[in-house]
Amino acid sequence: MTHHLRRLLAGAVLFLTEFALVLLVGVLGVAGFLYISREVLDQDAAPFDEAAFRWTKAFFGAGRQPWVEAITFLASRNFIVPASLALIAWFLVLRRHRWYTLMVPVVALGGICLNLVLKNLYQRPRPLLPLTSASGLSFPSGHAMISACFYGLLIYLVYTHVRQQRWLRIALIGFLSLLILLIGATRVYLRVHYATDVLAGLLAGGTWLLMAIPLLRRLEKTVKKQFKHSPQLTEKQA
Repeated sequence: MTHHLRRLLAGAVLFLTEFALVLLVGVLGVAGFLYISREVLDQDAAPFDEAAFRWTKAFFGAGRQPWVEAITFLASRNFIVPASLALIAWFLVLRRHRWYTLMVPVVALGGICLNLVLKNLYQRPRPLLPLTSASGLSFPSGHAMISACFYGLLIYLVYTHVRQQRWLRIALIGFLSLLILLIGATRVYLRVHYATDVLAGLLAGGTWLLMAIPLLRRLEKTVKKQFKHSPQLTEKQA
């Protein structure tokens, strides 16, 4: 077996493995989302949602906690948009990784669009007696979806690039994962979302992220290969 053929087979095995894992995660995510949505539509999730309200109140403390709103702000539009633009500028100017400048808006905009479609599809009103102002529909939680997409993308970037300092990579991934969960819990505590809204948002956002990243990576490799073997590019280089 020639070296070229071995590389071809290794690439095919890697592609099929990645495809199978992405497909499995996608199926599990969609199945979990559909299960939660069925429970919501059938009104079977009410006891769980009420228990979650009581749990978050006991966890974060009685009364309106300003620091809780500071956490939930980290997944708001006023924070995510500037943070995304800063991340794009970082990869465009400093790191000069143009594909990451494409990945950030695709993941973010795709998650926002998917959330809007799902909200209008299910038309679930928000909980009564919220502790802070909120508008729009409730299911799935936009904050949960956005945090899963944006901070999940940061987890991917940390896992991919922070390799020399293993302790730092573990610490950053742990911190970002905890932040995603805390943002979801604050939405329940503030009574602007039901717990089922948050769980569905995390599943939808995580599924979209885990499907978008491999597709963008595959697109990047395909485009680079085409440019590498492009006759026009070869003539210019000559």
